[in-house]
Amino acid sequence: MRILRPLTSKATYRRWVYLVLGGAISVPYLLFAAVAVPALLPFVTTLEQATVVGGLLTLAVLGGTAFLPAVHVLESTAVRELLDDPVPDAPAKPHTRPGRRRAAVMFVLHVGAGFVVSCFSLAAPVAVGLSISAVFTGRLFQTDEGAAVTVPTGWASVWLPVVFGAGVVLLVYAVGAVGGLLRRAATGLLGTTAADRIARLERRTEQLAERNRLARDLHDSVGHALSVVTLQAGAARRTLRTDPDFTERALGAIEESARTALDDLDHVLGLLREEAPGRTPQPTLTALPSLVATTRLAGTDVTADLGGDLAAVPPVVSREVYRILQECLTNAVRHAGRVPVTVVVAVAAHELRARVANPLGSGTHRSGGGRGLRGMAERMAVLGGELSAGPVDGQWEVVVRVPWGSGR
Repeated sequence: MRILRPLTSKATYRRWVYLVLGGAISVPYLLFAAVAVPALLPFVTTLEQATVVGGLLTLAVLGGTAFLPAVHVLESTAVRELLDDPVPDAPAKPHTRPGRRRAAVMFVLHVGAGFVVSCFSLAAPVAVGLSISAVFTGRLFQTDEGAAVTVPTGWASVWLPVVFGAGVVLLVYAVGAVGGLLRRAATGLLGTTAADRIARLERRTEQLAERNRLARDLHDSVGHALSVVTLQAGAARRTLRTDPDFTERALGAIEESARTALDDLDHVLGLLREEAPGRTPQPTLTALPSLVATTRLAGTDVTADLGGDLAAVPPVVSREVYRILQECLTNAVRHAGRVPVTVVVAVAAHELRARVANPLGSGTHRSGGGRGLRGMAERMAVLGGELSAGPVDGQWEVVVRVPWGSGR
């Protein structure tokens, strides 16, 4: 029957555990009140005044601790496990100030209701036991002053255990009702608000943007290194017996490219593991001469014209443009074959222009796709610059323009 469902429902007893947990949490606050009230007696005139002031202080302490992050985690876990998870999408710790206030209110309600229910839960079995013994002894209980409440013995007092047993049944119904009210309160107080959802989406967007940037860096760095390593390893194999000097230079280029790629890989993996960022400095345009030299070791004839103060370029622009030029050189080595490559970088007061061009050669350039081209376009979108890539007069040409500051 529906009326008996609270007596047999597992949810009722999970709610009881939830409320008893609140009662257990209330014990330190009761101890604080027990210490605070006597300590206030020298400053107030009556015990009643000390009790009122001590109670207010205890409530203040309860409200203050309700804002602790650990308390939020405890409360959200208890609600999730013992109140049938009324807000499955709620975070363990609210990230907005209104969310923290609502979580604090939920904790205070939990402790207050748990204290009351725990008192009745502890008194109920004692009362039932006393009522049963009173049927045989005629004494229900005795006050501190020695006065005893007596009842007739035998069948005349059988109604006492029945009444107290019915009280236990009513307590079960009360626990189910109070737990249901707290579950409903948790839905409103711990549920995800629009501000919480927006904050979560913003954090998720930032994480995805960071991972996307790391993926681009890893693609550019490792792709360039593997292209150089592949070409140099093939050249070293062919000249191993005929030209030992060239073979030694090729192996040196392989070593340098692999070391750089490992440093970048270590940096990216450290960020993905949420370790301290920046263990390996990210390359900027000041490292462009080294990049050009490494590409030349791969057998590609690179002509570089670097104009202006590369160190004066803003760090974020310098890092992103370096990666774009690195990808351009990688594509030239990988797709165009052994053709001359021209790199021109011009730094003005508030603007950077760069151009990389090479003959189309015998390889195949993908004019509309490839992760490299998409990565370069994404970097330009972040910087707010302009990028064009494609065949021009028999050459594959990439042109970059990035203004900053008053140059926009």
